[in-house]
Amino acid sequence: MRAIRARYDPYLQTRGRVSQLMQLGHSIDKVEFIVMGGTFMSLPEDYRDYFIRNLHDALSGHTSCNVKEAVAYSERSKIKCIGITIETRPDYCLPRHLDDMLLYGCTRLEIGVQSTYEDVARDTNRGHTVKAVCETFHMAKDTGYKVVIHMMPDLPNVGLERDIEQFVELFENPDFRPDGLKLYPTLVIRGTGLYELWRSGRYKSYPPSVLVNLVARILALVPPWTRVYRVQRDIPMPLVSSGVEHGNLREHALAHMKQLGLACRDVRTREVGIQEIHNKIRPYDVELIRRDYVANGGWETFLSYEDPDQDILVGLLRLRKISNKAHRSELKGKASVVRELHVYGSVVSVSERDPCKFQHQGFGQLLMEEAARIAYFEHGSEKIVVISGVGTRDYYRKLGYELDGPYMSKTLSAEDFEL
Repeated sequence: MRAIRARYDPYLQTRGRVSQLMQLGHSIDKVEFIVMGGTFMSLPEDYRDYFIRNLHDALSGHTSCNVKEAVAYSERSKIKCIGITIETRPDYCLPRHLDDMLLYGCTRLEIGVQSTYEDVARDTNRGHTVKAVCETFHMAKDTGYKVVIHMMPDLPNVGLERDIEQFVELFENPDFRPDGLKLYPTLVIRGTGLYELWRSGRYKSYPPSVLVNLVARILALVPPWTRVYRVQRDIPMPLVSSGVEHGNLREHALAHMKQLGLACRDVRTREVGIQEIHNKIRPYDVELIRRDYVANGGWETFLSYEDPDQDILVGLLRLRKISNKAHRSELKGKASVVRELHVYGSVVSVSERDPCKFQHQGFGQLLMEEAARIAYFEHGSEKIVVISGVGTRDYYRKLGYELDGPYMSKTLSAEDFEL
């Protein structure tokens, strides 16, 4: 509705939303964009450039001639763009698309997959193979992006056990292992092919109790380095003919997990802000935790500051030893990349500190120092690279990093570390 009111003008949409948030009392000096609702990278290049340029200009107040100029002014803007997420598909996530998105200031990709089964991808007319999905994940992570996957349980001709099995594979098979998950159970909506199957009795949705149990079992599988962003689509229930009947499916699933003695250990459930709001608890004894795993041809290290006794997450960093298939010149050779740095809790404005909150307390710097140590001594890297939001580049400059193409990077040597 906001887009309609702004006549789909990205500048007006952004300015209107920022103004609205400010009037509601929110801090607006940190902004993240999510370009979703279709395959943005399939649009003409001149329109994409116009759209992204206006997003950045809406924050800086400058009128730019091109994306490069818009990004340069956005970098110095009082309202910081801390990241851009773009929703795409494997066939629009090739090296040329990855390069364009880097120029936009994009740091995270949302990739529609829906199922890990080739027969389901074929039957639902996805237009790409599951093998292409795995190749896309590999390229995206070797370019430094965070990867969020969209999955859709309860598709036709899958069944309950196959639904569970595909999520086991999603998290255990190194060819998948996404950083984030959006779980969208199938909805039957009038005007679709699935609606005709449902109306003729050839498709039937899971009963509500079965769906809650399925989602609970899926959440129990999620590893501690993955974030579950959403558990259902935000579609008005009157438009849904069959499918999800609960508007708060995640809440029902978590309650069911508690009854079964299961725990959800994804990033969102454990983050300090959520724990403070929902459970009224704060971390007491915070320590550095390290988890290593192999994913998409690379060595991943998930560093975090946590209270292990209460299972509360304060901050995280994703470090990758890049494979030899990286296509970017900045990442070739002996290089490691920081794909994400995030400290959780209530937002603290740029250049401010609040002793009662966890942002700007030094956790980010400590995580970056540990990442550099691992990159040099364990990866054998001579360079550490960060995929950084346009508005956070100055933060990395304070840590000794310099602009390197669309990245921030620093050369590593033994003198950087106290032995």
